[in-house]
Amino acid sequence: MIIVMKAKTPREDIDKLIKKLEQMDLGVHETVGENYSILGLIGDTSKFNKEQFESYESVEKVMRVQHPFKLASRLFHPEDTVVEVGGTKIGGDKLTIIAGPCSVETPEQMIEIARDVKEAGATLLRGGAYKPRSSPYSFQGLGEEGLKLLKKAKEETGLPIVTEAICLDTIDIVAKYSDVIQIGARNMQNFSLLKKAGRIGKPVLLKRGLSATIEEWLMAAEYIMSEGNENVILCERGIRTFETYTRNTLDLSAVPVIKEISHLPIIVDPSHATGKWKMVSPLSKGAIAVGADGLMIEVHNNPECALCDGPQSLKPSKFKQLMNELA
Repeated sequence: MIIVMKAKTPREDIDKLIKKLEQMDLGVHETVGENYSILGLIGDTSKFNKEQFESYESVEKVMRVQHPFKLASRLFHPEDTVVEVGGTKIGGDKLTIIAGPCSVETPEQMIEIARDVKEAGATLLRGGAYKPRSSPYSFQGLGEEGLKLLKKAKEETGLPIVTEAICLDTIDIVAKYSDVIQIGARNMQNFSLLKKAGRIGKPVLLKRGLSATIEEWLMAAEYIMSEGNENVILCERGIRTFETYTRNTLDLSAVPVIKEISHLPIIVDPSHATGKWKMVSPLSKGAIAVGADGLMIEVHNNPECALCDGPQSLKPSKFKQLMNELA
C-alpha cells in the first residue's frame, strides 16, 4: 500500500500521518521528490481502511501495491536509484563497466589485469577470493590472501573492488576488503546471508539465481533492503534452460522488465551467461541496447591457463577492443 501526498504538503502534516500509521503497527518508508512525498506502508495492511485515508485533505491518492516486494518497487520509489561506489555511479544515465578475472590467482596476474582494464575504461574491478564451485575438487579461491591481492590492485589503480561473499563465516572478512559485496547466483535465496549483507550496509551486487523468476529475484533484494540497505545492484547473468549450447540462457528481457517495475539499477554479466568469450561482445552491446546500467565482464591475461572460467574470459586486447566499440 502506498499513500501519495499532495504537492507541497506541510512537513508537520506528513509527520502526523506517519505517526498515525506507525500507531497501527505499520512500517513507513518515505520517498521524497522535488514536488511529491510518497509513504510506502510495510506490514499487515489487511485492516487498512483505504477510503478513510483518501479522505485526508493532504492525501492525493492511496494505491495498493500488487507485487509482494515493496521497497524494491518503483511505486514505492518512482525515481531510479543510483548507487555510488568510490566516486563511480551505478544507475541513472551512467554506464558502468566492472571487469577483472573470475578468480584471484597471483599478485602479478591481479595487478596486470587491473591496470589493463582501467586503461581500457573499466570503473570497478572484479575478482573472486572465495569461489563456490560445482565440484569440491575444483579451485575454491585463495580466501583472505586473495582479498589482500585485490586490495593491492586497488591501491595500484584506484579501482573499487567487487568480490563475492559465499557464506556467513566469510562475509565480514569480505566486507573488510571490498567496496561492493557480491551475492552469487547460488546464494540468491540464502536468506541469512542476504539479511547479514543488508545489516553490513555496503553496496550489494545481487546476481539472479540459476532458475529464479524476476519476482523471486526482487524478493531476494527485498531481504537486503528490509535490513536498511537500499544500495542494491541487480545482475542478470543468465538462467538455466533446456539449451546446452551456451552455459546459460541470457534473459535480456529481464532488463526492461526490471526498469518497469523496480527502481534498482541492473547490470548484465555476458561472461557467465554464455561461457564463451566470442559471445561476450555481441551480448554486451545487446544489454546496453535494452537499457542495462552496466556490464560485468571477465578479463584474464592468460585465459588458457586460468584456474577458473578461462573459456569465457576476454584477453585484455579483446576487452579494449570491446570498450572502443561500446563507446
